[in-house]
Amino acid sequence: MLKTSVLEFPAGDVLHDPLCFTYEVADGLPDVPALPETLLALELQLQENSVDLRGFTETVLSDLGATIQILRLAGQEYEIAEDYPSRIEDCISDLGLTSCFQAVLKGTLVSVGQQRADFELWTHSRKIANHFRVLAEKMPGPVSPDQAYIAGLLHAIGALPDALGWQWDDMPGNNILSALRLAERWRLPRYVKDFFREILMPGYNPHWSELLATAHRLAGPSWARCPVQGASLRSFA
Repeated sequence: MLKTSVLEFPAGDVLHDPLCFTYEVADGLPDVPALPETLLALELQLQENSVDLRGFTETVLSDLGATIQILRLAGQEYEIAEDYPSRIEDCISDLGLTSCFQAVLKGTLVSVGQQRADFELWTHSRKIANHFRVLAEKMPGPVSPDQAYIAGLLHAIGALPDALGWQWDDMPGNNILSALRLAERWRLPRYVKDFFREILMPGYNPHWSELLATAHRLAGPSWARCPVQGASLRSFA
């Protein structure tokens, strides 16, 4: 358990130290890009002599791509679902700030058009994630606010292959099924996979459906290409 949210670095260039142990994403799928402003914010934090782990984590969680990249690293580190830390902050602490930053750096935006599409998807995902967290705080249930936020942030990942132009041979035609396949391929936390199973098979865990429907209702008109927007879900009263 972390006793402080501030990590002290030894003297030297931690961003470019070749001796720093790093992890590699090796699940066979392309890297997911982070927004340029996220990369800049993380780099500036890492240039300080000490880093506020909580602040670093919040910057990561504000960005869909950055969050996915770190969860992919964690999925390789924690092969057994029961060993998965419940908070991404603990994942970052275990994996190391430098390794996490290097993973986030790997994704690249290849065109202005892709940047626009990413911004729309990233903005929508963050808006829904914030609603998920608030709803989970107001209506306690089987899902913690932190878990709700991450599930909300990832709720539209089934649209990533199309949005990023991936050539994924076994990609399902159904975007929701694609999301579950990605969650399995990336070894995302069990609760994320349960979330997508509920969307595919309503009744598996109804609390997720209610969170999703209510969050979209509260968000109002949003990203028209959201793959779950047309799903038949029952919101909270």
